[in-house]
Amino acid sequence: MTPRRAPTIYEVAAHAGVSIKTVSRVLNGEPNVRPKVQERVKRAVSELGYRPKASARGLAGGRSFTLVTFLDEALTLDHWKIDRSNPYVERLQFGGMMACREAGYHLLFELLNAEAENAEAILSSTLSALNPDGVILTPPISDNQKILEILVRMGTPFARLSATETDVACLSITMDERAGAYEATMHLIGLGHKRIGFIAGTPGLASSRARQGGYIDAMQASGLPVDEATMLQSDYTYEGGKASGRALLSLAKPPTAIFAANDEMALGVIHVASELGVDVPRDLSVVGFDDFPASRYSQPTLTTVRQPVGDMAAEAAQRLIAHAAAKTTEELNEAIAISHAFVVRNSTSHPKES
Repeated sequence: MTPRRAPTIYEVAAHAGVSIKTVSRVLNGEPNVRPKVQERVKRAVSELGYRPKASARGLAGGRSFTLVTFLDEALTLDHWKIDRSNPYVERLQFGGMMACREAGYHLLFELLNAEAENAEAILSSTLSALNPDGVILTPPISDNQKILEILVRMGTPFARLSATETDVACLSITMDERAGAYEATMHLIGLGHKRIGFIAGTPGLASSRARQGGYIDAMQASGLPVDEATMLQSDYTYEGGKASGRALLSLAKPPTAIFAANDEMALGVIHVASELGVDVPRDLSVVGFDDFPASRYSQPTLTTVRQPVGDMAAEAAQRLIAHAAAKTTEELNEAIAISHAFVVRNSTSHPKES
């Protein structure tokens, strides 16, 4: 059989009844093309199965039509080595890739050890080889001042996800994690719980500090004591949640509710509660943070804060793409908050004594 020849831009133009220049403008996301004309061109591209060459588009518009997302090397490899999925990365990939696909972009993922002595050389080499139109930084890289300064020096537009405030001019996409943790804690207080344990995430991460801050805010706002004996430090892992849950439930006066700073730790708490003969939610209410898929299938299903990771990645990609299309040298300097949601399921109820 003779291989099917790939359609050309000339055929797309003829099929849509427009000029080649108009097709090029639509494909490059340039302004001043009427919506009806855009629709005709996009329909022609779809019907003919046309795929523009990224190299040609880049030469024509000065863009690579590529974004690069940097993931923390240690965290990513730790999940891979123990054959554990990483829902955060999965949502990040899907949200970012769908936004890029809509704009005819490609989204690449690279690992980076921001603390390594040769981090600058590796980052510079990667960016020189790929020449992306923008970079997306994920935690904890998104809070690494050295990496931010390198990107500024290189003139590479970038977006930071789930990061704290910085003096560096850049695009920051966040959710209010402190507010989410406050809402989760207030949910437990509203049910009548007064002795509420808290399991913090990995030390040093902005998310861990924010979620612990929200818990403390809610306890203090409700006139409840913040007892150090019921506020433990862990590491965002299932095993860490089990160990901390066991410690809290072994106290002479254990809490009637536990708020774990992510879903993995919350599921670890539910597991160890079952081992100890503590019924969730009759004897113990449990709340998590993230709303990753496992929280919907646990027994009982987990009450949690839904972190909009996919929406944050999509917003970052769309902003970077728009910046590249505008062909401006102005720095991106905006902070955008994406709304979270609190999801009540079956792991919380009134304390047994009430």
